[in-house]
Amino acid sequence: MILHRPLPLAFLFALVPLAPARDLATPTTAHYEIRTEHDPNGIGKFFMGREIAQVMGHQGADWLERPQREAEEHADALIDALKFREGEVVADIGCGTGYITRKIAAKIGATGTIYGVEIQQEMLDKWTEQMAGSGVGRATPVLGTTSDPKLPPASCDTLILVDVYHEFDFPLEMVQHMIDALKPGARIVFVEYRKEDPAVPIKELHKMSVAQVKKEMAVHPHLQHVETIATLPRQHIIVFKKI
Repeated sequence: MILHRPLPLAFLFALVPLAPARDLATPTTAHYEIRTEHDPNGIGKFFMGREIAQVMGHQGADWLERPQREAEEHADALIDALKFREGEVVADIGCGTGYITRKIAAKIGATGTIYGVEIQQEMLDKWTEQMAGSGVGRATPVLGTTSDPKLPPASCDTLILVDVYHEFDFPLEMVQHMIDALKPGARIVFVEYRKEDPAVPIKELHKMSVAQVKKEMAVHPHLQHVETIATLPRQHIIVFKKI
């Protein structure tokens, strides 16, 4: 590798410390399968045939703010594609340091509300620091759990999950609670690295196919697939609405 050339993302993931081990047994173990033989990048817990990936710990927060991120992911194009409106109420699930949240804040403006949801208080502390001066009307950090984002019911116009859903310990329960947090007709947006593309330099468990996302959302009768946007270089934008 040439000196000073950006490291491949797959290698960067290998360098990022992981969060502490998580409780895999509750709340509804019947929906999940635990296997002793599994991918070392996963937690040995499977949902609908997919192994859940290891989560990135707060120790790797600086990586979320890396200077080359925009060039790699085209986050500005993501925000433009979703056409956020002035005054919208948005929840950034797995918000990290707020890299995506700040871009959304610029679109929803002084009359907008944004929730930053995390399960690590250390991440929320960084998010709060980064959101200072963002210009959004209201920015609220929310400490959720592995099975519940702890959002107010029927409060949100958009829930966005950027490269995070594949790490949920309890995806079934989390999505159900997220649906509860949506207004009627509101949307959930999944942004995931394309599993269909072997050239995307991310570990396999940190990718998801459109088919797998649709399969897992199909168990929720109040969700309907709206569109899949393919404008980003490495990620899908998969949009569902509450019906």
